[in-house]
Amino acid sequence: MIERLSFNQITSKRASLRESVEACARHGVGWIAPWREPAAELGLKESARLIRDCGLRISSLCRGGFFPAPSESERRARIDDNLRAIDEAAELGAPTLVLVCGPAPDRDLDAARAMVARGIEQIADRARQQRVRLGIEPLHPMFAADRSVIVTLSQALDLAAQFDPAVAGVILDVFHLWWDPRLYTELRRTSGRIFGLHVSDWAVPLPGIVTGRSMMGEGVIEIRRIRRAVDETGYTGPIEVEIMNEKIWAQPIDATFYQMIEAFRAFVID
Repeated sequence: MIERLSFNQITSKRASLRESVEACARHGVGWIAPWREPAAELGLKESARLIRDCGLRISSLCRGGFFPAPSESERRARIDDNLRAIDEAAELGAPTLVLVCGPAPDRDLDAARAMVARGIEQIADRARQQRVRLGIEPLHPMFAADRSVIVTLSQALDLAAQFDPAVAGVILDVFHLWWDPRLYTELRRTSGRIFGLHVSDWAVPLPGIVTGRSMMGEGVIEIRRIRRAVDETGYTGPIEVEIMNEKIWAQPIDATFYQMIEAFRAFVID
């Protein structure tokens, strides 16, 4: 078993949840991070049974969020979807729901961030009742226009601090945070608020925006340094490999696992 390694299902996007779970079992990966759509396609009860029977644990469920919307009815619909996502996480046995907070519906970033805070407030009680943590994931600023108005660890921590630390915390993704000159300073105030760590790499040139992540060791990110700094905060949980890359998606899942395990040992863990 490879200690701490979790396979985020998007890394082999074209594989089914069953194929991903079985690949984890074949290759000695003890954690998996499913996405909502493949789990729903298989069925939540069957997904939970499959994961359990193969001896895996779930590190997180992706994803909720996308709170800002131009109308009250649309915002309410998004709250309802997040409540469903929390219930899905609870049924699967996922301890954390990852939140990608969403972009501004217009040009008002401050108003959008207020909608994010209000949205988390409206789902926090359900999360507490279901014992599902809400992991706020800050995204790289290049995603501010279409994916998230929360783009720094500082913003994510300030947002999480408005809520019980047993309910709201942060997801750290090296692809989104490696560039931040305040990263290591901000990590010092994360104690008890880190709910997950995601790894990949930033190749030059970037293969794309959404599909721009590369295998660890193929880019410029000081992954091991970040992981060590995260460990120093007290986080000892799973480390998800989350890669969105057309080349990796096109290859057989076993080839991806061989590459992932080798890169994880070479560039992530000590």
